[in-house]
Amino acid sequence: MKRILWALTAVMLACVPAQSQTLTKLNVGMVSAIDMLAIPVALERGYFEKQGLDVTIARPYATGVDALNALQAGETEILQVGVPMIGAVLRGMDLVALGNYSGSATKSGSDATMAIIAREGSGIVKGDLKSLKGKKIATSFGTVNHLYILALLEKAGLKPDDVQLVNTPPPDMTVALLAKGIDAFSGWDPWPIIAQKDVPGAFEVIRGGDVIAYLGYVVSLRSWVEKNPESTEKFLAATSQADQWMRKNPKAAAQIGTRWIPGLKPEIAEAAMEFNVQQLDRRLSANSYKALWSAQDRLQRLGVLKATFDVTKNIDAKPMLNVMKKHPELFADLPPIPAEVALGPDFTFKP
Repeated sequence: MKRILWALTAVMLACVPAQSQTLTKLNVGMVSAIDMLAIPVALERGYFEKQGLDVTIARPYATGVDALNALQAGETEILQVGVPMIGAVLRGMDLVALGNYSGSATKSGSDATMAIIAREGSGIVKGDLKSLKGKKIATSFGTVNHLYILALLEKAGLKPDDVQLVNTPPPDMTVALLAKGIDAFSGWDPWPIIAQKDVPGAFEVIRGGDVIAYLGYVVSLRSWVEKNPESTEKFLAATSQADQWMRKNPKAAAQIGTRWIPGLKPEIAEAAMEFNVQQLDRRLSANSYKALWSAQDRLQRLGVLKATFDVTKNIDAKPMLNVMKKHPELFADLPPIPAEVALGPDFTFKP
């Protein structure tokens, strides 16, 4: 009888895929934004499992600040975040950026997923940034949409004090615009597209413009990365494969987005993906370092930051460079990284 039970157990174990016995559990975080979709795409299409990862995605956070709080609390182990990384590092959080989730390795400016939306009757003129003067503008302090409006004001020759900036989570911006509590907002997709659909008369003042280098990094605590180098590379490889699939299948990717971003309608998702695919480049280059440095430089010049940090110490390029070397096919559809900004093994960023 014991021999029969042993034989049955052996047969049952043989029927279980070998990969499923060795999957590494990983809790990851994302923000409620269209440019975060590589994570759910990699999950739904099996790219994480292919890499040997058993991924659980935390609820979509409203902002990167919320996502970083969750990382610090141990709710997640790796996440995608942008500008809020700066404040977290300055407060003593030992973070490292491991790759881009949105941005560009080939050029210094990339903000196609950003826009300023104004309400009808606000006195703001489409395409005229100077008309923002004296207006009440919603943004999320410490995020990339805050950096974007500050850069636009600077481009227009205006100072932050020339407008009234109101700290607002992106999901609340459309409501505030509809209620006429604000004149305009600075936001990332899908919120600018949603506002133009849901708020009568709302219009796009400007979209993109390459006024900032988009900050969108894969981030984790340094201690976790040092203990989990294989999982780090596997995560980057799986999400790089997801990026490539989205670049080739934007409409299908948009449909996946509707299952992960609360209230996201298919037509909104498809419109947003048109801009999102322009920034799906997970590779690292000197431009990635410059993006983080230039963001700090602008925020410090404008009095938002009192201090800065050495970006070389808080970007760990090794895992991403390994993925780029081992899986060149995942980036074959992207423009090659110019030689002058390609990273060597001993790269140190100098402004």
